[in-house]
Amino acid sequence: MLWNLPYIVVVALTMIGLGIVLYKHNLIKVLLGLNILSSAANLFLISLGYRAGGGAPIYSLAPSTWMVLPTPQALCLTSIVIGVATSAVLLSFAIIIHKKYGTVELDQIRRLQG
Repeated sequence: MLWNLPYIVVVALTMIGLGIVLYKHNLIKVLLGLNILSSAANLFLISLGYRAGGGAPIYSLAPSTWMVLPTPQALCLTSIVIGVATSAVLLSFAIIIHKKYGTVELDQIRRLQG
């Protein structure tokens, strides 16, 4: 059961992130939900590349012949960089929307548009 723990956490984080994105009406909270979803995807990628007793793929003189897969780690690093850039852009959009409409609540913004 313990070996399933990362996948259980991935499912829990995905459900929490989707719940926040779908049911919250504040732009900042929706952004936090998207970040939680991104963290779930990163944990899933790292969990797929894990090998018990595996060594780092960079160190070639490792005593173990099992190596951890480097591709999920590279994908996760790329995902983190893209997530940070996306979060920065979405936060700047939220600041612009707050300056224009005076609120970040989605329901009020829809009513103010006409």
